[in-house]
Amino acid sequence: MTPVIQTERLTKSYGAHRGIVDVDLTVEAGEVFGFLGPNGAGKTTTIRTILDLIRPTSGRALVFGIESTADPVAIHRRTGYIPGEFTLYDRLTGAQTLQYFANLRGPGAVDPAYQASLVERLELDPGRRYKELSKGNKQKIGLIVAMQHRPELLILDEPTSGLDPLVQQTFVALLAEATAEGRTVFLSSHILTEVERTCDRVAIIRDGRLVRVDRTEALRDLAHHQVELRFAASTVVPLAEFQALPGVSDVTADDHTLHLRVSGPITPVVQAAARHDLLDFVSREPSLEETFLAEYAGPTGPAEARS
Repeated sequence: MTPVIQTERLTKSYGAHRGIVDVDLTVEAGEVFGFLGPNGAGKTTTIRTILDLIRPTSGRALVFGIESTADPVAIHRRTGYIPGEFTLYDRLTGAQTLQYFANLRGPGAVDPAYQASLVERLELDPGRRYKELSKGNKQKIGLIVAMQHRPELLILDEPTSGLDPLVQQTFVALLAEATAEGRTVFLSSHILTEVERTCDRVAIIRDGRLVRVDRTEALRDLAHHQVELRFAASTVVPLAEFQALPGVSDVTADDHTLHLRVSGPITPVVQAAARHDLLDFVSREPSLEETFLAEYAGPTGPAEARS
């Protein structure tokens, strides 16, 4: 099956400044693919190049098997897109804005009942003018514009910016419904909890280059687990035994409780603990945010960084 998105050594340079370098991505039909990185890492540049809003310096991007520079209109017809930053028409109401974009799609492209359900579920007041709306309500309009024609591909750049937590939950449900219908989502974000909740796979970009592509749950294995082992009062706490285990560090003892950090597989710790009179075993699973900060966060050159 042809991937929905495929990039091959996709590169964009801004003169002497770095954009993106040799980005190779494959996004399959029906998945929610997270594109994760700090601000200025190259997320938006990648998206704009995929959609032919800017042209690559070298390499290429294909969407639905169509090279982005060859027929961008055909790609846009099947895609819903919300940019990270956008402005619309100040004097139009929310309802007028939605209808304007529905009309651009052509007769019958947008089901009015589905449009109305999005307005209701995202709690948008469609009668107010765009210029009167808060950032969160402007974001809702952008989401509805991107989703109302039920596109085969949703490309969402920082989609929950300004949304309150309850509306974010609705957004997550809408993504699940889209993929249940076989549609595909490409979601760019620097909010790690958002990616963790919604994405099947994640690509991490830093300084314009991909540093990892993997399933979301696999990325957590990179981070440290905080482990607490509580032994029976009659047990001599086996401090040295745990200090010698691979991946174990920061081992401390407090009465009959052992505290340690574990990097990588936790199985050796479990096996060692089972050899003693263990009363309690607590392991805190790392979040994706902790993983990202531990492995990939770092300074991005201010002069060459572009989003």
